[in-house]
Amino acid sequence: MPEITRVLLAFAATLITFVVLDVAWLMLVAIGQFQSQLGAILHPQPNLFAAVALYVIFACGLIVLAVQPALKARSLSVAIANGAVLGLTAYATFDLTNLAILKGWTVGLALLDMTWGTVLSATAASAGYAAGSRATRAMADDIPSGNQPFL
Repeated sequence: MPEITRVLLAFAATLITFVVLDVAWLMLVAIGQFQSQLGAILHPQPNLFAAVALYVIFACGLIVLAVQPALKARSLSVAIANGAVLGLTAYATFDLTNLAILKGWTVGLALLDMTWGTVLSATAASAGYAAGSRATRAMADDIPSGNQPFL
């Protein structure tokens, strides 16, 4: 299995996990918070282009900054920690900027969203790591015995 296949599998797992969990969170939990506190400034329907772009860019960031380092270190904990740090940093940038400049953006909403971003990113990075690890093992199985590189 080529290296690009491993990266694409890790990316797909990261992206799918991130999108499925985030959409569920938004529909089941966050939408009520956003509507009650920010209803007047919310679009009636989300901008799908912006949402897709965000998800793809964020998944790429998780691959580069969390999943690939974890695969290199052979460590799920690296994926979790790096994913959590990226999630906290990204969500804090959004939430604390909004807290600084928007009326209606509350400390509670910022803390809730930053916590979610941290957990979501760590979980998505873990899924990417799991897919990449399985692909790495499959790649090792494809290499004739005695010729296996250090993976």
